[in-house]
Amino acid sequence: MLSIREIYKEGYGPSSSHTIGPARAAEIMKQRHPEANYFRVSLYGSLALTGKGHHTDSALRKSFLPKQVDIIWRPEESLPIHPNGMIIEAFSEEDGQLIDFWEVYSIGGGDLKDKTGVLNNNPVYRLTTMTEILAWCKSEGKSLWEFVEDNEGKEIWDFLAKVWHTMRETVKRGIDNEGVLPGPIKLARRASAQYTKALNAHGTMKHIGLLFAFALAVAEENAAGGKIITAPTCGSSGVLPGVLFYLNSEEHITEQKMLRALATAGLIGNLVKHNASISGAEVGCQGEIGTACAMAAAAMTQIMGGSPTQIEYAAEMAMEHNLGLTCDPVMGYVQIPCIERNAIAATKAYSCAVYALSSDGGHKVSFDKAVETMAETGRDIQVAYRETGIGGLAKNWEAFG
Repeated sequence: MLSIREIYKEGYGPSSSHTIGPARAAEIMKQRHPEANYFRVSLYGSLALTGKGHHTDSALRKSFLPKQVDIIWRPEESLPIHPNGMIIEAFSEEDGQLIDFWEVYSIGGGDLKDKTGVLNNNPVYRLTTMTEILAWCKSEGKSLWEFVEDNEGKEIWDFLAKVWHTMRETVKRGIDNEGVLPGPIKLARRASAQYTKALNAHGTMKHIGLLFAFALAVAEENAAGGKIITAPTCGSSGVLPGVLFYLNSEEHITEQKMLRALATAGLIGNLVKHNASISGAEVGCQGEIGTACAMAAAAMTQIMGGSPTQIEYAAEMAMEHNLGLTCDPVMGYVQIPCIERNAIAATKAYSCAVYALSSDGGHKVSFDKAVETMAETGRDIQVAYRETGIGGLAKNWEAFG
């Protein structure tokens, strides 16, 4: 299992699989062939079906600059390994002949895979299931964040400090920004108004309103193409920082505890990524929002003093109650229903943490089995409901109100 550094990537929205991943592939191909004058990228499956709304073409053109690039859309065709497939071709400057081509896949969270396997595949963790890790925690008398430190080394804390800094800045920027998000939907930002209303409210309305505002702030920044941290993806990037920012501001949690929570949340995301998928194009939104919700629930449970078994229970509950969630972005934009889903998932994560903390951690379905079920459910979901923009709300949406 890889480092949690691969879960938390800094980049620009709106999509880790449709913008960050293709942009990384373009940079790699450009570096491989500096002699090439012209490139051609053919996009297949989900990359082609929702690529325009996800700004895939813009990301590719920026990455290939100053070289020329043509983009071919092949929405009716799919490549064999993953729904987010592309073929990148490089042509010579002298005679325009094909120099090289690369069949590569954007498999979620900005990661890339080709026929040789996942790129940057350097395993860090020997244990790859929650059951094994909990047994290690029990035998060693240590917590989940200590398991991360033992595998990643103490240098992981400097990395997570940078992650937390970027998350905080994204929330603050999203709270300040107002106006309409880019694209034909003309969706107005709501985080700023939600924050103001929450500050003037009392009790439950205030606390839930603030949690909404912080998650919306990041999701809206992502939709606008702003800088975010994948957690584990761009489309679900508002859930974890929304919960952590709320706890930091309302419960006055120290930075050290926030970084430990990030370590545990990263481990949760890593387990899902390794044993199932975090790609909406592969398993639906349950792999993105479901994983983000599990990460946030685990992080909060730890911050509030939960045991490893309570943390596992919170993460399992969060995943279990997102099973079957489809990925159906309206017009291919990471706006409807994606932005609101971040806010709702943040409150669901909060609820799962509270529920787990009030228990002894005992329950009947393990986190590992919930993840396995999510993967099976994802394979059973029809293609129309897996980030293709041809089913669900994407098909039935019309402007209302």
